Amino acid sequence: MNSFNEEISSKLGLIRNTLSETGASAVRLRGTDWFAWATAGASNAVLLAAETGVAEVVVTAQAAWILTDEIEAERLQDEELPGTEDSANPLYKLYINLWADSAARESFIRDVTAGGKILSDRPTGDEAPLPSSLVKQKRVLIPCELERYRQVGRLASEAMTEVLSNAQPTWTEYQLAGASAQALWSRGLHPALTLVAGERRLPLYRHATPKEEPLGRAAMLVFCARGYGLYANLTRFVFFGSSQANAEIRNYASGHRHIREIEAEALNFCLPDKPLNGVYDVLDRAYHQHGYPQAIRQHHQGGTTGYLSREIIVNPSSSQTLAENMAIAWNPSLPGAKIEDTFIILKDGRLENLTFDPKWPSVKVEGRDRPVPLEID
Repeated sequence: MNSFNEEISSKLGLIRNTLSETGASAVRLRGTDWFAWATAGASNAVLLAAETGVAEVVVTAQAAWILTDEIEAERLQDEELPGTEDSANPLYKLYINLWADSAARESFIRDVTAGGKILSDRPTGDEAPLPSSLVKQKRVLIPCELERYRQVGRLASEAMTEVLSNAQPTWTEYQLAGASAQALWSRGLHPALTLVAGERRLPLYRHATPKEEPLGRAAMLVFCARGYGLYANLTRFVFFGSSQANAEIRNYASGHRHIREIEAEALNFCLPDKPLNGVYDVLDRAYHQHGYPQAIRQHHQGGTTGYLSREIIVNPSSSQTLAENMAIAWNPSLPGAKIEDTFIILKDGRLENLTFDPKWPSVKVEGRDRPVPLEID
């Protein structure tokens, strides 16, 4: 059995344990996140902005199926799921309905569950939500997932470096976003989110969707890049012209120093079994200590990541705990300054940075390489 089948077998085992513990007849997974998790990184996405895709997973105690329609079946079987099926003993059977007959799929579900209880990631009708125990399993990554994640992080960071190294102050924000999409797609990554702010908009907006205006003397670029269903989240800045040449760019540089030190407090706290709301408290105190008491109210601070760009956005009531092999991506920010990378919490308490390109300029902060703005004269 190949590694993909071993991973899928393991995850089917987790799902069936959930069925046994809850007495449910089936688990039904519709989301792009859960589909990728259950299929060892396959994609059911066509419309990238959609939370659900063109196929779903249904698992009972006796069998497991990929459900899709006649438009998608051949492509999925040829390109997304070739490693999931052994002709003698398939892990997933394929159920195909006519694209114009969605009722047939619901009838199939009723038949294989005998009308029993269904658990779902996106429940509808009489379906019930997935239990927290299974949700937690999805958020803690196993070794083969981590290997895929390292690849996604490396490719995303290389794309970021390539794009900003070639950027010009006369480019519009649209042009920078377009170059980013090209760099990500050329590496096989989905540009799930691309934010761009040039000099004028940089101090005004935290979530700066691109507009048709020139970058000017400074720009921020944010990626949520998806590969194998996993999200690499990172933020970088570029300054055009020496930062010694004008006061505004020097002010931005000062903000970046503060934000690196604020982020370091959060990263130092990230150990297995630590509460997520503890990270929020650490960031809140750090903002106060650096003279920005309202900053935590002006942008969310990131959270855990993985098969969603944010599995949990941290807030004061986040009672969940961090765990070994969980992915995190904090993004503390100030006007004109932000920092973000995707890390894995390791067993010994160290953090592995998945999205840092050694070609990018950096400084050491609490022993970690942290990005600084790229300066292009």
